[in-house]
Amino acid sequence: MNIKQIRNATIVVQYAGKKFLIDPVLADKGTYPPFPNSVRQDQFNPLVSLPTSIEEIINVDAVIATHLHSDHFDDAAKDILPKDIKMFVQDEADSKCLKDVGFQNVEILRGDTAFGDIKLTKTKGQHGSGEILKFTGNVCGVVFEHPTEKTLYVAGDTIWYEGVQEAIDANKPEIIVVNAGNNKFLDSNPLVMGKDDIYEVHKASPKARIIASHMEAVNHWTLSREELKIFINEKGISSNVLVPDDGESYTF
Repeated sequence: MNIKQIRNATIVVQYAGKKFLIDPVLADKGTYPPFPNSVRQDQFNPLVSLPTSIEEIINVDAVIATHLHSDHFDDAAKDILPKDIKMFVQDEADSKCLKDVGFQNVEILRGDTAFGDIKLTKTKGQHGSGEILKFTGNVCGVVFEHPTEKTLYVAGDTIWYEGVQEAIDANKPEIIVVNAGNNKFLDSNPLVMGKDDIYEVHKASPKARIIASHMEAVNHWTLSREELKIFINEKGISSNVLVPDDGESYTF
């Protein structure tokens, strides 16, 4: 498999001969206003440009949308992606949203979804904690399995909680992608993983390689790549936790 970090949570996964685009945000740098009630109110989203061409990014066999927040599936993606492309979503509500804007080949992820001979399993996520959960809504992750590949777990927008532990226990992934910017609002707990969450993922799956995505691309991030690198060095897990720059890729 090959996993390429594009920008924020947008990644391209080549797996068992198929290519997947996950959580596409395709707008130019600075297209959208900042998320309110958070840091960097003077910076418009996305904060950085795409590292490669749109044509290369969307040259895939299928798209997976873990949820439809604007930093995971934006208006540009709705306009640019071919309307007949295979699309996987978490639930009926997201399926309806995408069908309403013209996508014709939308499938809801289940426990035993197949794409060719690749098994896709939807996993649970918790997009924050406390009062913010009233607003963040449903999210999911996905596990990829194939006899010729290592098992891949893309956790999606979730903090560390028992659902992530359950996904690791049930699927025993060898590669794990986590959303790791510790993004938050001024009056909320973090919405996605931070340093300590990543350390918990490592302790739950000490042999897995962990890729930290969703960093430094939208205004409400609070954990930088540099700070995370210092932390994993201090913990002695820098060989287990990979912190890609946008455009960087890994082959396993």
